[in-house]
Amino acid sequence: MASRIAVVLVVLGAVAVSWWLLRVLGMPATLSPDSLAAWLQSQGAAGPLLLMLLMLIAVVVGPIPTLPVSATAGLAFGIVPGTAIAATGAAGGALVAFWIARFLGREAICRRFPDNPVLARDGSQRFLTIAILLTRLIPVFSFALISYAAGVTALHTWRFIVATTIGMLPMTLVFAGLGNTFRLSPVLTVVAALAVLAVMVWLPWSFSRHPDSRLARWLHLHQ
Repeated sequence: MASRIAVVLVVLGAVAVSWWLLRVLGMPATLSPDSLAAWLQSQGAAGPLLLMLLMLIAVVVGPIPTLPVSATAGLAFGIVPGTAIAATGAAGGALVAFWIARFLGREAICRRFPDNPVLARDGSQRFLTIAILLTRLIPVFSFALISYAAGVTALHTWRFIVATTIGMLPMTLVFAGLGNTFRLSPVLTVVAALAVLAVMVWLPWSFSRHPDSRLARWLHLHQ
């Protein structure tokens, strides 16, 4: 366990150094898309790499919003290249958060919930993949929180990355294309998020009572 904590501390230290480097290079403190885009364009060929690094940090740290960074990508580099750059950085950050949680919490979760159809060692890969995909589609869910939460589940790494990448691409493309002029409806996004969350909580409980239902078998939620 001590070695795992040491690895995580090294990773977090690298993130802190990366943030310091961005500030030394002149990154605006406000993180507004317009000012960030102007700064990135002034960095020449290093601009896309710096944007990826900023997105990675935003995902790992959590409180730093990722959608303004996506808007910045479109403003600085264009819709398609900006989307690719932002998505690559977000996927990298999600993977770092995923593995931090897996290193620190997965074994404890397995011991605490040995028979849970989602959290156990043989938890449903199909259900977890769909859950990650749906939460990535709705930006109101914290990108960082979902990544950390996924790390303590049974979800395979490759499934996590595929679901994350596919799920985040639509909104990343929208924000890269429309920049900071696009606004989400708070009511609709919250309602949609609550609906998805309710379904994901209810399904395992419901199928534990009806393990032989067709949907339970398809989702591999039966024990």
